[in-house]
Amino acid sequence: MNFKLNNKKLDEIKADASVVFVVDKNLKHKFVKADAKTLKFLGFDGSGICFVQESKTLYVGIEKLDLEEFRLGASKAYSALKKFNIKSIKMATYVSTCEKGSFSALVEGFLLGSYEFDKYKSEKTKSNLDKVVFSTAEIYGGEKISTQKVKLGIAQGEIIANATNFVKDIVNETPEIYTPQKMADDACELADSLKNVTCKVYDEDFLKEQKMGAFLAVNRSSALPPRLIHLIYKAPKAKKRVIFVGKGLTYDSGGLSLKPSDYMCTMKSDKSGGAAAMGIIMAASQLELPFEIHAIIGATENMIGGDSYKPDDVLISRSGVTIEVKNTDAEGRLVLADCLSYAQDFKPDILIDMATLTGACVVGLGEYTSGIMGENESLKEDFKQRSAKSGELISILHFNDYLKELIKSDIADVSNSASSRYGGAITAGLFLNKFIKDEYKDKWMHQDIAGPAFVQKAWGYNQAGASGAGVRMNIYYLNSLVREMK
Repeated sequence: MNFKLNNKKLDEIKADASVVFVVDKNLKHKFVKADAKTLKFLGFDGSGICFVQESKTLYVGIEKLDLEEFRLGASKAYSALKKFNIKSIKMATYVSTCEKGSFSALVEGFLLGSYEFDKYKSEKTKSNLDKVVFSTAEIYGGEKISTQKVKLGIAQGEIIANATNFVKDIVNETPEIYTPQKMADDACELADSLKNVTCKVYDEDFLKEQKMGAFLAVNRSSALPPRLIHLIYKAPKAKKRVIFVGKGLTYDSGGLSLKPSDYMCTMKSDKSGGAAAMGIIMAASQLELPFEIHAIIGATENMIGGDSYKPDDVLISRSGVTIEVKNTDAEGRLVLADCLSYAQDFKPDILIDMATLTGACVVGLGEYTSGIMGENESLKEDFKQRSAKSGELISILHFNDYLKELIKSDIADVSNSASSRYGGAITAGLFLNKFIKDEYKDKWMHQDIAGPAFVQKAWGYNQAGASGAGVRMNIYYLNSLVREMK
């Protein structure tokens, strides 16, 4: 989809249809005036959508001049018009408090809303709509705009949305196709296509050399070997080193603690954290962020067989911490434990892991919200505030010493599964905390994206399936750090 600026008024711009946002049900605004009588006749009250055929104008209700409302409005507009025989639309310029952010959000809404994963469908639906023209002569929410900021906003929106949709493709792909080796190949291809990005891929021999006993145990019953993927984006004169560690379970059967069959149906999505780490590298490089950013991904399957690791086993992790296995379906934290240990060798200024880690997080927060955890309360609060404009929903979950008691083991340093079913998202975070060195505990944050990463029904501007969770909130966070440094 192409996005253009035009300094003419709307009635002077040629396009197949118009889109008008109705802000806070204001049906008296000049942009609505031409069709006011028709809208009243059709019962349109300023909420939802209404298409007026005579003027070829789609009216989309939004609550306020807000970045998330812009995303939702743009997505609704695309969904309503995609089946029409139109190639182009025009709309006025809608501006919140941030010009650049406004256009980034509008572009994100169109591109995220237009995503489809129809690779395996015989009949594919393709929209003709491929051009959006913004009139800079017609402005809602201000009097003047900076054309340069608008262009930067459009470019940023395209980069962030395309990186998110790139992640959706990975997560939606089937486990037969998307193996650990496929993830490694994609990472290498991504590095080759990007500026200042390198990729190293390590096999099971390297994992053995590194004594990654927890990671290797998870892989034992898979017919497919594991891969440790290490992407590095390094800007010239990088000002911070930020390391993302992603859970890359390309399929999770639960191992010997076998999942019920209906719970297995979405387990291709267990690679969402690793995929998000790749998407962040992609966006960071294209945005030319002034950081050194690493993406470390533990890619494997968790399968079942005669060589499966077992409840009652004790595993020795890379850091030397011993782990009593109580549940082989608590495997993601085992892979992350060794990957986090490896990540700390590179001395991060900020260390973030992302994982579809617990169903408990979904139970506690719902399907649409990620939980963030860690020992540094100010880091979590700062992240939440800086990433808020991304539109991704976040809740902070707090550690406490009472829950820490639940992962104690009588025979090892820690248990991979809590002795109580309650507080499971937090006890999983506390397990990971066991593998963070003291000097990095204030720099580390755990993001449980199990809820929004894969939802089996459409929501907002997200289709059923993968949402690319984690990409936008982390890129908005990094972007905010850049603005602060200027």
